Amino acid sequence: MTNSLQITSQNYAKFALKQDTMRIESITSAQNPKIKDLLALQEKSKERRKKGLFVVEGRRELLHCVASGYEPHTVFVCPEILQKADFDEIKENCSCNFIEIPQHLYDKVAYRGGTEGVIAELYCRPHGLDSIDLKENPLVVVLESVEKPGNLGAVLRSADAAGVDAVIICDPLTDLYNPNLIRSSIGGIFTVQVAAATSEEAIKWLKDNGIKIYTAQLQDSEWYYDTDMTSGTAIVMGTEATGLTDVWREAADAHIRIPMLGRLDSLNVSVSAAILMFEAVRQRNS
Repeated sequence: MTNSLQITSQNYAKFALKQDTMRIESITSAQNPKIKDLLALQEKSKERRKKGLFVVEGRRELLHCVASGYEPHTVFVCPEILQKADFDEIKENCSCNFIEIPQHLYDKVAYRGGTEGVIAELYCRPHGLDSIDLKENPLVVVLESVEKPGNLGAVLRSADAAGVDAVIICDPLTDLYNPNLIRSSIGGIFTVQVAAATSEEAIKWLKDNGIKIYTAQLQDSEWYYDTDMTSGTAIVMGTEATGLTDVWREAADAHIRIPMLGRLDSLNVSVSAAILMFEAVRQRNS
């Protein structure tokens, strides 16, 4: 079931829109095509690629997207959950279609709980290397073939905290708009410049821009804190299972490692990346 109605303080008191002429669509059925499309975008990467859209949940994540230049397509709001002040903020920043859904339907389509009563579809953006805007002596993180969205999201979250200029994902095995990645990055996928490329493309781009390549590996390496990271630096990480491929080891300006004093020989890739990122921050702020 779907219908359009004019929002007024009488028929939608919770939102009491400033502009009485604004119109909003109301959907109450899970069988509505727009609800089915929303679910397909959440669940299937091929649908995201086909339609050029992805989904975010929550006021904070949506506003991060818009502030980073992403264009919203449709915003679904649940008036039983979303606070009026939050809706007003979203409305002021999003020029797009708004659809009202009741809580019982929102609970079915929400990918996770506690998302403040708002789900949005936004247009995807290109993530080529040419989209990266570099500053002087940039700090870049490169991840080769990282498969788990949670690990990638955690690295992006740390990259935002460390002020990293860009994260390059080489030979990606996960969709950049995977809901788990967006959730684990807490919006870091939108606040940090992200590019996807092959390893060969990334190596050429780094060398063309005068950025030193430091590969994190256990073999033939020096302590990370003995490595100068004050000039243009790329910290390159591989998978936990197999590490980096030879193409990166051979292209590296230096091989670096983190001391391992326990019985295990590996940290989680997101933890290792955070240690190395903040060492670069420490050196640059000394």
